[in-house]
Amino acid sequence: MDILYIGNSFSSYEQYAKEKNIVLWSARNSLEALQVIKSKNVDVIIADFNLPGNSGLYFFQTLQKTPLYSEIPFILINEEFNKKLFKEAFSKGISDFFVSTSSSVSKIIARAESLHNLKTLNWNDINILDAEKKFKMPRSKRIFDVVFATSVLLIIAPFMLFIMLAIRLESKGKVYYISKRVGRKTFDFYKLRSMRSGSDELIKKLAVENNQYNKHNAVQSIDFKKPCVKCSTMPKDESCSPILHIDGNRICDYWYNHQKNTIEKNNATFIKIVNDPRITKIGKFIRNTSIDELPQLINVLKGDMSIVGNRPLPVYEAELLTKDVISKRFLAPAGITGLWQVELRGKAGNMSEEERIELDNKYADYFIDKNYSFWYDMRLILRTFPGLIQKSTV
Repeated sequence: MDILYIGNSFSSYEQYAKEKNIVLWSARNSLEALQVIKSKNVDVIIADFNLPGNSGLYFFQTLQKTPLYSEIPFILINEEFNKKLFKEAFSKGISDFFVSTSSSVSKIIARAESLHNLKTLNWNDINILDAEKKFKMPRSKRIFDVVFATSVLLIIAPFMLFIMLAIRLESKGKVYYISKRVGRKTFDFYKLRSMRSGSDELIKKLAVENNQYNKHNAVQSIDFKKPCVKCSTMPKDESCSPILHIDGNRICDYWYNHQKNTIEKNNATFIKIVNDPRITKIGKFIRNTSIDELPQLINVLKGDMSIVGNRPLPVYEAELLTKDVISKRFLAPAGITGLWQVELRGKAGNMSEEERIELDNKYADYFIDKNYSFWYDMRLILRTFPGLIQKSTV
């Protein structure tokens, strides 16, 4: 890939481009840049806003007048965030906008690579590739799931009604619990409620103090109230980078990504609370006996899950699985039980994040390599029964 950088910080880009085997051309102003574009095969343009004689945005508008150059992805860089310039640049059609004081060279070049790759994609080939790789549940697995789930639900229906009545008598609220979970897709995940109402509000605090996977006692979520160190030095109503609106909160792009990177670096991926104080008495019983998991048979009938697979994750956990070696677990179907449960469930303090990731990926390998075995699933189901009754509530 060939990148043209227009500005006075060429050395910063040159060093990183060499590491990535990227051809980097340079120009100090619009005139030199135009000469490079005419003589070289430029794939992406990165330009400072402040250029001698005119601006990077003016040069972009000039290129738009020539069809041959108008399709080249164009990234505009400014030394500080200017809301008016930000809106104007995108309204005129630039590909992306970065603030040099809050964005690393590696991040800008990575964006240039993605813009180039997006432009050169052959969408016909992509559609064919997606069709070939589209996940298909093995027929024997799906038939077993439907028959097994239906049979169990019919048998336990009276018992389930009794348990739901006990849950309702002990604490107010719905007897069931629905949360968004991520497997091969995001879906509504069903469980019998084992906690007091409003327990979700305590998860961030407990994740730090009681998470059995957490080795660092690190911050578990973005602190929207904590002021940005860069914005605090700027005039009122100005920010160091674009403002993001997330769950009703306002936070600048730099401060959000700074905190997110810190979380991903220090936090445990999975959250499992030891001796969770939110659990009710009946909740402790249905957890220890795994009765709280029975409504997931409805998820199985809907096709959200399988009897055997990798546990679907809460959204806040799934968002942290950004590396290929970790995210491979999602290539297998979500399941009620699986390799991780039969190997590690009930071992509490001996359960490490690394072991869980390894086991999730091991089961996913059966689907990646098309080595799925119906009898292997049966063995995992049989190994699940001894672990259904456990002393801990993790």
